[in-house]
Amino acid sequence: MTELRTAVSRLRRELAAHPAEFPDRGIAEDELAALAAMAVSGVPEIPRLRRSLLLIAGSIGSVSALAPGLAEVRSAVELFGEPRRG
Repeated sequence: MTELRTAVSRLRRELAAHPAEFPDRGIAEDELAALAAMAVSGVPEIPRLRRSLLLIAGSIGSVSALAPGLAEVRSAVELFGEPRRG
């Protein structure tokens, strides 16, 4: 959880400081807020983590300045493994 909290916090700061506006910025901000809330609660829903990651990546994926932070969030989400099926 620490890795997720740290990565999300860092990307939120980077996004807030990024001067350019882009169409899906609000989506990225909302999903980062959702990830931050899950990280604080201590009980993340793995499918929801992955969905948020996909939405964030789709929203800011073309902003190269945010790529390292996005990669860090992705790595933190991947630490939770695959969701259970069944």
